Amino acid sequence: MPLCIGLKSGLIVAGGIALVMGLGACSPLTVLNAVTPSSTYEKSADIAYGDDPRQRLDVYKPQNTNSPAPVVVFFYGGSWNSGKRADYAFVGSALASRGIVTVVADYRLYPQVRYPSFIEDSAAAVAWTNSQIARFGGDAQHIFVMGHSSGAYNASMVALDKRWLAQSGLSPNNIVRGWIGLAGPYDFLPIVNPDVKPVFHFPNSPPDSQPINYALAGSPPALLIAASEDKLVNPQRNTGGMATKLKAAGVPVKEIYYPKPSHVTLIASVVWPFQHLAPVLDDIDQFVKSDGGRIGTDSAKAGNRTTP
Repeated sequence: MPLCIGLKSGLIVAGGIALVMGLGACSPLTVLNAVTPSSTYEKSADIAYGDDPRQRLDVYKPQNTNSPAPVVVFFYGGSWNSGKRADYAFVGSALASRGIVTVVADYRLYPQVRYPSFIEDSAAAVAWTNSQIARFGGDAQHIFVMGHSSGAYNASMVALDKRWLAQSGLSPNNIVRGWIGLAGPYDFLPIVNPDVKPVFHFPNSPPDSQPINYALAGSPPALLIAASEDKLVNPQRNTGGMATKLKAAGVPVKEIYYPKPSHVTLIASVVWPFQHLAPVLDDIDQFVKSDGGRIGTDSAKAGNRTTP
């Protein structure tokens, strides 16, 4: 299901049909951005982290916050075929409202590139953040990577597979304090989605493309969130499988399943009018502010949660 279709359906269910009607032909992502306040942040846009036009990012610096602030680098979904950072200003605004400096990065997509180029881009965006985010009030010692759907895949590979940050002379163990995956695909071979098959060189999809293979001891702490009835990315195999393997390796993990959001409205729940679906923004805020569970008693406890 395309993200825009799912969000449009969700807006109608959430009682936001007047917004959709009022904004006419605007996309549902535009609707979300239109109802998201810009007063929470200062935006620095169209910053290059590479030479390609797709290698650009935006930084959302919180208003009225003490510096240096924790940082989240966010990667959006779209089956590695679509997406643009401008559509996800609502994520930057939501996280900035909690005092988190947020980087929303574009990356190259199919058919321009295939695996692993989009991971290389994601790692390059994180490397840029590590070296430059202090200029925007961010704390380079507290960088978290986060993604939704295929963006969660990107985030997981940067956090778990050392090959990608190594290209910039870095290691996730040194610069990534934790990673946040929302409805991410971490174990999806053999590929059945026709849109994804060419991205991963089907039928010769490389086994080293699967994040679950890198769930090893010493990996950064993880916050894994999924819609319990996700119809696009199997939450038991992907979120559950990743959590199980990380825990077996001794890695701190918080694993949460929500019954109300769908695959596509899980990320939308960080802003009104979807916040009633699940407290995803609170979960992210707690994970980041607890330094991936390193600070505090309640937030430091790894565990499972399925909410009513």
